Amino acid sequence: MGVCRSLRAPVPGVLVPCLVTARRGAERQNETDTGRPPKRLPLTCGNAGRLATVRRACDDGRMMPVERVRSVLADALIDRVAGADADRRRVRIVDAAGPRWFEEGSPIRRVHGDAAMFVGGLRALLLQLLHPLAIAGVAAHSDYRGDPWGRLQRTSEFLAVTTFGAASDAERAVARVRAVHERVRGVAPDGRPFAASDPRLLTWVHVAEIDSFLTAYQRYGAEPLTPGEADEYVAQTVRVARALGAEDLPTSQAELAATIDAYRPELRGTAQARDAARYLLLSPPLPLPARPAYAALAAVAVSLLPRWARWPLRLPWLPIAEATVVRAVGHTATGTIRWVMNAPPRSDA
Repeated sequence: MGVCRSLRAPVPGVLVPCLVTARRGAERQNETDTGRPPKRLPLTCGNAGRLATVRRACDDGRMMPVERVRSVLADALIDRVAGADADRRRVRIVDAAGPRWFEEGSPIRRVHGDAAMFVGGLRALLLQLLHPLAIAGVAAHSDYRGDPWGRLQRTSEFLAVTTFGAASDAERAVARVRAVHERVRGVAPDGRPFAASDPRLLTWVHVAEIDSFLTAYQRYGAEPLTPGEADEYVAQTVRVARALGAEDLPTSQAELAATIDAYRPELRGTAQARDAARYLLLSPPLPLPARPAYAALAAVAVSLLPRWARWPLRLPWLPIAEATVVRAVGHTATGTIRWVMNAPPRSDA
């Protein structure tokens, strides 16, 4: 949906604000249905505060140890990917007054609020790297190695605001991104000029992103979309992409596949693309204990790439392993993230 917005993040993080925003929306709906606010431990700005709160709840019998672990894991994930003030931003997004671009329960909200977005986000980044002008813009204008988490948090908030937020907030978020795009221009290593505001380049970033989100959701999502709902999802995403300046956008799965095929003559694996892919897959800015889990997600994301996209990035194609072991890992990983991010309301002692 935007060259800098999508590719500058080194790990897939578009989903955490969406997950917590979707969860906040569910809590608000529960309050409406029951007439009382949900009983949930308050999210704090840091893991230490949350851990202290959870420990008190556990000590006085209001929370079982497994739920304490679950709660702390959720906060650690949110703090890392969405930032220390994720809860404040989540409340601001969901509770803002005014109409939304997309209705509650619509396909775009289901896809963007699901744990499968971890896999889809990484697949999107890898696929986007194949356009030489897209990766040239990232390499020249995006310090994705120097400030990875800050960029990741801004990227994820954009998706959360445009999917779940008030229309006025979504319009302001789009305006900010367009202003940044106007300043991003230069010359690629092959001598061609590039500009982040180029409608054709914006369209490539959009279709690579949406194809990846939808592919991951249909494989690992909680409730895969019907063919009609999948077409609706593709059509819904046009609203954001068009607002950012993209043109000739697909509105169905068939049109999405045809659009990606039409871009294939422009795609290739450059040295910049392969270097970025190695960084994404092998050197993520994560502590050592978190790297095995990330490696599992990376393997799942690679397995969802089309075969033609593998070799240009020097990625393997292992059909038997991908259909068995990797697929099982994908279901386990996304299921675990979903379990962590959807902790049930606590019960008072």
